[in-house]
Amino acid sequence: MTVHDDPQRHVLVATVEGAASRHISAFAPALVRMFDLAADPEAIRVGLAHDPDLARMITAAPGLRVPGTWSNFELIVRAIIGQQVSVKGATTVIGRVVTRAGELLGTFGDGSECWRFPSPSAVATADLHKLGMPYKRIATLQHVASVVASGEIPIETHPADTTPLRQALLALHGIGPWTVGYVGMRAWRDPDAWLESDLVLKQILLALDPTATTLAQQRLRTNTWRPWRSYAVMHLWNSLADRTGAERGG
Repeated sequence: MTVHDDPQRHVLVATVEGAASRHISAFAPALVRMFDLAADPEAIRVGLAHDPDLARMITAAPGLRVPGTWSNFELIVRAIIGQQVSVKGATTVIGRVVTRAGELLGTFGDGSECWRFPSPSAVATADLHKLGMPYKRIATLQHVASVVASGEIPIETHPADTTPLRQALLALHGIGPWTVGYVGMRAWRDPDAWLESDLVLKQILLALDPTATTLAQQRLRTNTWRPWRSYAVMHLWNSLADRTGAERGG
């Protein structure tokens, strides 16, 4: 499956080839979530443009969406592994998880291997010894996987009210507000998730307003962005990426 932008028609075009085309009807909802196609850019613009800094960012990147995910479980695995390490380091560790617990499906035309991301039960029971990250984080990862596998936290659902799921996830040992907010924003499609403890966001807000040195002072500003704080996060992150030449995304 390939997806590309058609700038003239202002649509995304998805092309499905081969045996996967038998499941094409199931792809549409997943693509809508992944590319945030249900968002209303004008409503988001109106809701955020009262802030002059965000208004400038919106003008520079109109219609910016919150990237979703194909698998909510894969997202939380990546979130747990990716904390406090570089993107390159996290990618290496995730590759090890996949090869130890995932399913090898075959090879592509160029000879590279094709893997299916492991299921929650596979991650929960796999031997992740010497994975390349702290033991406590491995324990957190496998505990979360076991809870998801049991159905205690139906992570692949997309409820209108994410509060019960957030509370259940936050109650797990080793899971903090940042992870819950990140999953809420990108997996459960909460338009108003805010990552208050995110160091990069703190630094950006302080750069925009050097007098906002405390969380309480920053909240006075960020609370005015409700109910679109997830989109504010993306604009702030990407404004930094644009200034530093880093890769855009989330």
